[in-house]
Amino acid sequence: MMKELHSRGETADDIAECLKKTPVHPRIAAAIKAAHAFGCDLRILSDANQFFIEKILEYHDLLGCFSKIYTNPTFVDEEGRLRIFPYHDSTLSPHGCSLCPSNLCKGQVLNNIQASAPESERQNFIYLGDGSGDYCPTLKLGDKDYVMPRKNYPLWNCIFSDRAFVKAEVREWSNGEELEGILLHLINRISSERSIL
Repeated sequence: MMKELHSRGETADDIAECLKKTPVHPRIAAAIKAAHAFGCDLRILSDANQFFIEKILEYHDLLGCFSKIYTNPTFVDEEGRLRIFPYHDSTLSPHGCSLCPSNLCKGQVLNNIQASAPESERQNFIYLGDGSGDYCPTLKLGDKDYVMPRKNYPLWNCIFSDRAFVKAEVREWSNGEELEGILLHLINRISSERSIL
């Protein structure tokens, strides 16, 4: 697609300008900023790409809220064309997950994040998602974690087609207001539980 856009004279700057029109619900933006201010380690795990995500977050003044973005890498080549590459190079080492596309296994990335946490610190994960690609990492969450699927979207459908496979506590949401309320409630709940320990 990027090659086709480039052949029509569209530059990476044109694409970046178009990405400014991508809406972010104001309550979701407020929830991100509140979670960041509270000290949560926010990360993005997405099957989109680095260029799109960073440009959208920059425009909405949210990029600094995230400590890391795991997605398909990008660069602008010498001709000014945006190039997008897979997160996992399947020609070198296929990830072997039947639930995920060949370019990115979100479950594998989540396993790496979980393994990198210091053993002395108990980590609680709150995973937000809506796509079918979010099901694999949902299955990696434990019983002290939370998953927030968007109601009536593919992740929600996967979870509720057989709830027995998901160990994490499920908190569904439908709109920005619900997402904000549930997320901030869970952050406060986790914080309170830690202060009791």
